[in-house]
Amino acid sequence: MIDWLPEVAAAIIAAVLAITLHEAAHGYAALAEGDPTAKEAGRLSLNPWRHVDPIGTLLLPGFLVISQLLAIGRVEVLFGWAKPVPVDPFRMREPRWGMVRVAAAGPAVNFILAFLSALLAHPLQWAAPFLPVEVVEWLTRFLLMSIFANLVLGLFNLLPIPPLDGGRILVGVLPAALARPLAQTERFGLLIVILLIIVLPQLPGGMDPIGWVLRNIVAAAFRAVLALAGHA
Repeated sequence: MIDWLPEVAAAIIAAVLAITLHEAAHGYAALAEGDPTAKEAGRLSLNPWRHVDPIGTLLLPGFLVISQLLAIGRVEVLFGWAKPVPVDPFRMREPRWGMVRVAAAGPAVNFILAFLSALLAHPLQWAAPFLPVEVVEWLTRFLLMSIFANLVLGLFNLLPIPPLDGGRILVGVLPAALARPLAQTERFGLLIVILLIIVLPQLPGGMDPIGWVLRNIVAAAFRAVLALAGHA
């Protein structure tokens, strides 16, 4: 188990940073749009503990990491969530489009973090001859997990299902006649996500459409981020 601690630490730190910075981005974007709700609630912070959800930020990512290490000796899937940052679109200067921009801020920050992680691999390569091998290996693993975690979180949240960011963006850009019924599904959004991601694949002859899409899109996005960062 001790041999796995560095990998566990790399995976969990990458996931926690991706999740908490995603939520913080929503709060800062809302403030920029004129809504101080997150600030008033003490959630306008880069401190991860302000955004930690005991299950979604700690227990679930930890369980996924440890179970995969026990089963296959490496981490291939990482997922979780933080406490949603409270926002009030009616306090924004432009409630409709302000909410679209606030929703888009979370995934946008995740994609930026994935790209920055890929860029940081360059100075790590230059410094590698002067660092212990164990340090280089851990930092490399952390950067790869950071790219992966941020891409998964950003792309997953763009699924067009309220209350995910993609659903809220879609509600904001659709005509009112279509936006209203879609917005009303938000109360069932988490249940829909659980059914699609967890329940449906477990049924006899079950399908995993979201998993298939995410796996293929994440793989393509991973390659694209490395290429854009100058990794041949």
